[in-house]
Amino acid sequence: MTDTQTSALLAVLAKGLRTVELGQPLFTGMPCSPNHPGFRMTLARRHGDMRRPDGGSSSNELIITGGHVGTHIDALAHVSHEGKLYGGVDADAAQRGGVFTELGVDQVPPLVARAVLLDVAGTRGVDVLEPGYGVTVQDLQDAAERAGVLPAPGDVALVRTGWARLFADPETYQGHLSGVPGVTEEVAEWLAGQGVVATGADTTAYERIPPGEGHRTMPVHRVLLVEHGIYIMEHLNLEQAADQGLTEFLIVVAPLRIVGGTGSPIRPIAVVGG
Repeated sequence: MTDTQTSALLAVLAKGLRTVELGQPLFTGMPCSPNHPGFRMTLARRHGDMRRPDGGSSSNELIITGGHVGTHIDALAHVSHEGKLYGGVDADAAQRGGVFTELGVDQVPPLVARAVLLDVAGTRGVDVLEPGYGVTVQDLQDAAERAGVLPAPGDVALVRTGWARLFADPETYQGHLSGVPGVTEEVAEWLAGQGVVATGADTTAYERIPPGEGHRTMPVHRVLLVEHGIYIMEHLNLEQAADQGLTEFLIVVAPLRIVGGTGSPIRPIAVVGG
């Protein structure tokens, strides 16, 4: 972390703290990529199923989910190219035994870093980017100029498309026919050049999904995960942060330590001055 980043974080701490949610809630029926198992939650025990001698009772739940459901982070084991993971690790060898022995999500450290919110939708003067729109480097540079801050080495870059506004409508949000806005391969290269440690967006995949095409290729995942070792966060909800005019802040992200997994649900939080 640079001296400028440290000073900015200390200034936040000096004003007192409050938090802003950056993720979506988890619930049965929520939008989920067809590439991943969906989220399901039900009560396994209800109050009254068993009563203790003193009259007490407890309830609990059963949760079934994939690692890439809801707001989540992609580990470096998630994507390979030509049989290789980040750093030239052999994907087949790393996944033998049904868990990843290298680059799994349990090896992703908690992220406590400066985040820069690049509000592309707001900069373009719209609530939501059009379906299938490809976010360009110029879009991010314009958003950074509007925010007054550029992503720097060690930062987390968050890209707002406004797509989170559609989360309550799974069919529209998934955009199987209409497409989904997202960053282009050139943006991924630009972010890597800025030295970010992680990046994320408010869509189902950190990619531009053209109308009617689905996930045919994932060049952005290849560039970030395989070529540069940069973590990806998806299904973010950046609406509250944008509404409050946040541009740079402390972000806290802690993946579950799922041994050998390729991704994990997260609850990312912005920590800002009170």
